[in-house]
Amino acid sequence: MKLPLTATLIFITSLMISTQTSAQNSANVNFEVSFLQPQAHYVEVQMAIKNINAKSLTVKMPVWAPGSYLIREFSKNVENFTAKSNAGKPINVQQTTKNSWVINTANLKNVVINYRVYAFEVSVRTSFVDADHAFLSCPDIFMFVDKQLNQPAIVKINPTQGWKKISTALEPLPNKTNTFYAQNFDTLFDSPIEIGNQDIFYFDAAGVKHEVAMVNGGNYNTELLKTDMAKIVETATAIFGENPNKRYVFIVHNYAAGGGGLEHKNSTVLGATRLGYTDENTYKGFLGLVAHEYFHLWNVKRLRPIALGPFNYDQENYTTNLWVAEGFTAYYENLISLKAGIINQAVFLAELENDINAIANQPGNKVQSLSQASFNAWIKYYRPNENSANTSISYYNKGALIATVINLTILHHSEGKYSLDDAMQFAYNQYYKKLKRGYTDAEFRAVLEQFAGKHLSFIYDNYINGTVDIDFSTYLGYAGLQIDDKNSGSNSPYLGANAAIINNSLTVRNVATNSAAFLAGLNVNDKILTIDGLKPENLPKIISEKKVGDILAFIVDRDGIEKNILVTLKASQNKKFVISKMGGANELQFKVLAKWLRE
Repeated sequence: MKLPLTATLIFITSLMISTQTSAQNSANVNFEVSFLQPQAHYVEVQMAIKNINAKSLTVKMPVWAPGSYLIREFSKNVENFTAKSNAGKPINVQQTTKNSWVINTANLKNVVINYRVYAFEVSVRTSFVDADHAFLSCPDIFMFVDKQLNQPAIVKINPTQGWKKISTALEPLPNKTNTFYAQNFDTLFDSPIEIGNQDIFYFDAAGVKHEVAMVNGGNYNTELLKTDMAKIVETATAIFGENPNKRYVFIVHNYAAGGGGLEHKNSTVLGATRLGYTDENTYKGFLGLVAHEYFHLWNVKRLRPIALGPFNYDQENYTTNLWVAEGFTAYYENLISLKAGIINQAVFLAELENDINAIANQPGNKVQSLSQASFNAWIKYYRPNENSANTSISYYNKGALIATVINLTILHHSEGKYSLDDAMQFAYNQYYKKLKRGYTDAEFRAVLEQFAGKHLSFIYDNYINGTVDIDFSTYLGYAGLQIDDKNSGSNSPYLGANAAIINNSLTVRNVATNSAAFLAGLNVNDKILTIDGLKPENLPKIISEKKVGDILAFIVDRDGIEKNILVTLKASQNKKFVISKMGGANELQFKVLAKWLRE
């Protein structure tokens, strides 16, 4: 029977909803999450698995959380892992690796697993539970059946008494209370869950409904946040030409002093300062964080290095392209804030100066390349020590500088026709939408070169894969800007060691490579007792009153043994770069600057 068009649409829609609901209800993995002792920071997890067709079943917990490149050994917080049949009969379980449990499923079609997780680490990437609320990061809560990551899962949340709200990007199941559906485990692990009494408000932008869950209060202005966050969303969306979401969730944890964020495909988790919303700089910093994490919606969650998805949750997932995934995002965080009217050109250029000076004054910039910093993030960036500044650099800061250099190169050589925005949009359409996969290093480079209209060998060989200082005079010159080192020609004395008061003792915390302190043998953890017989109450003042070549007599306590160390002061090598507009800029320079930094 041929139905009228309206009736046909209703029939098709009903069929789609019925089919979807049926598929969702037939998931072979069902979780039930409870909080019997939230004050003790525990999560109770029941994992029911059905339609088993094997003599044994291996379940695993991820060892890391995507977006945070460190093996975190989440299984260390798992307790009381047990398995039983549907009839309640205990089943033999053997833990075979740090994150794997093998269950004897001979003659069984269904099993029920129970375990509890201790959740008491404050961060955007780890779960936290107390009497007031629960934040589930998900990779450190939910396990998966080995080799079945593509299977759907259902999650039912049982909030403890008094908790009334749940915020998550997971899709709610129709007609089921507090029950959510994940089409696969990548989706589940990428969908954090906040449970409690958070303040929730909504705004629409770029055709997407946005939910903002504010946890632990704050002095924020809801209407102002709606307006400013919408500006950021619209500005970021314009770069890629579309917003791939229908719904997006911000989970904001407000602390006495907080920061940081972690991106997800349809949501993000942000840390903020509870009473910082009325301070202009703190508030703009928060909006910059919003811009950073929202830009990740495209860059890394969809447009991504090929190594970052599908994920291997058992081990490191290496890539040399975190400088694109995070560094480009750090660059766009400020550019989006500028174009959304949150900051002005002066603030944008001041932030650029900060990044330039941070990298120029870090000895590790001469040791570790940007691609190496990306690859070794797993063992270096997230595990810094007292010597890290001497041996490594941040792929955030330097990656943002490379984004600046490449953008200016594209703008200059295309005479303002193209920018980095065009390259990012093209790569998004080509690799995420058309090819439905990540890009290789060579492929992403080819896209950049296509829009630059020239090979980028010099930039890649020297600045990305090498440790040559970036020639900012040339690249900023494309936009009619000049950069000067205000410390050039100075002859100020420099010790090269930082110290702090620890347990009432002035203690050395780090020593810069090839500095006066380094060459003389001052060590980290040395307690400075005297300098030239004087108490070292104000170390910077003592140094400032000396001249280059002066010799200082240090007496230090090194593990209970007094040592005499003579330090010959050297001239400071620290840079202080300042950006300004050059006189006599030509038409192309004006054009490049206008397209780059138009507000």
